[in-house]
Amino acid sequence: MALVWRTRSAGETEEFGRLLASVLLPGDVLCLHGDLGAGKTVLARGIARGLGITGPVTSPTFTLINEYSGRLPLYHMDAYRLDGPGDMADLGYEEYFYGDGVTLVEWAGRIEEVLPSKRLDIYLKGFPGEPELREILLIPRGKRYEELVKELSALVCAGH
Repeated sequence: MALVWRTRSAGETEEFGRLLASVLLPGDVLCLHGDLGAGKTVLARGIARGLGITGPVTSPTFTLINEYSGRLPLYHMDAYRLDGPGDMADLGYEEYFYGDGVTLVEWAGRIEEVLPSKRLDIYLKGFPGEPELREILLIPRGKRYEELVKELSALVCAGH
């Protein structure tokens, strides 16, 4: 069961992230996919806000991992500058993927080989001519993430 949602502004994309955060549990892994400017970091900021993180949230393009404290720890990774999955070993990625927080990976496709098989893949797409419009596609991989998408779908449909 996939979920497709459209947002019409950065604020709506961030709000979708807040709703998503409300159904996250320790150990959840979220993999973000999308072109430059698709809204990955905006969605990540919304997830952080939904986890109670109030400080600045930026893409960890150069630091590779930003750690934030909230209702759950948030481990925000960016694989854009990595040469491939081999670079992830140096980061101790397994401690993050199988830890007590939420792991969010931007440019997850670059490290597909080391991603957990059970995860939530999130694809963001912009539209030429409509710079604020975004399509967000959530594809659950595993029972936990199927349940997560059902919960989120109910929240989104309820207009929260």
